[in-house]
Parts: sequence; structure tokens; C-alpha cells
Amino acid sequence: MPPRIPLHQPAWLQEFKAFIMRGSVVDLAVGIVIGAAFTGIVSSLVEDLINPVIGLLVGGIDFSNIFIVLSGERRASLAATREAGAAVLAIGTFINAIIKFLIVALAIFWLLRLLARLRLREEAKKGPSTTDALLTEIRDELRKRPAVAPQPTPVQRP
Repeated sequence: MPPRIPLHQPAWLQEFKAFIMRGSVVDLAVGIVIGAAFTGIVSSLVEDLINPVIGLLVGGIDFSNIFIVLSGERRASLAATREAGAAVLAIGTFINAIIKFLIVALAIFWLLRLLARLRLREEAKKGPSTTDALLTEIRDELRKRPAVAPQPTPVQRP
């Protein structure tokens, strides 16, 4: 068997490997994947449930077809107008994006609020930390000792 030839790895590559394998980076990757799946759910919620109800309340308006044609021919829908090559401002699509953002922001707010409450409950169950317990014990021992009046410092005269 021929001897192995050592390959030189640049320092940045080793640092990058260490960075990737840290727990926070892996957690971030998992969060992005779950966030992408959550985005699909929110999109369906907004486009399939919320917008039809809002459209019904405001007179049957379909937000996805609210658009302004800047140049070109206006067609029956936004998709058809874009296919014809017209330049459009898709106001309804922007409104949908705002609604989606607000729903995601609200969901994250409630999730963080729930996590903060759970964390407070866990801390309350744990009781004081070892440092706090030790400091309490020291304080109690100091209180048990009799008070000693401070001795005046003798003043030396030249």
C-alpha cells in the first residue's frame, strides 16, 4: 500500500467546518426549512381563506386582480396582462404580501411570548441557583454573628 499524501487544508476551510458544525448554525438551518413550510401554510391561509372573506366584506373584490397597467394592454387578470407583456403595478399582490407578513409576525410574536412564559415557569420550578443559595447561606451566617462595634483606628502623631 503506497503511503498517503497529506493534503493541506487552508485555515479558512477548517474554520468554516467548525462554524458549520456549531449547534446554532444547524438550528438556523432547521428554522429556515420549517419557516419555508410555514410560509406555504400562511400563503394558503391568506389566499384561500382570508382574502375571499375580506373580498366578500368589501363587495366581492379579488385582491390578486387589483393592478394598475403602466404600459401595454389590460387583460382580464393580472397573469394574462403580464403574459401580454404589459408593465403593471400589482397592488393586490402587494396587499397579499402585507397580510402574509402580518400573520407570520403575529405567529412569531405569540410563539416567543409562549416560550418566554415557559422559560419563566422553568426558572421558577428550579429554585435559586447554587450561587444564590450559597450567598443566602453566607448572609444568614453573618446575621447570626453578634454585632461587633468597629474599633477606632489609633491616630499616630509625629
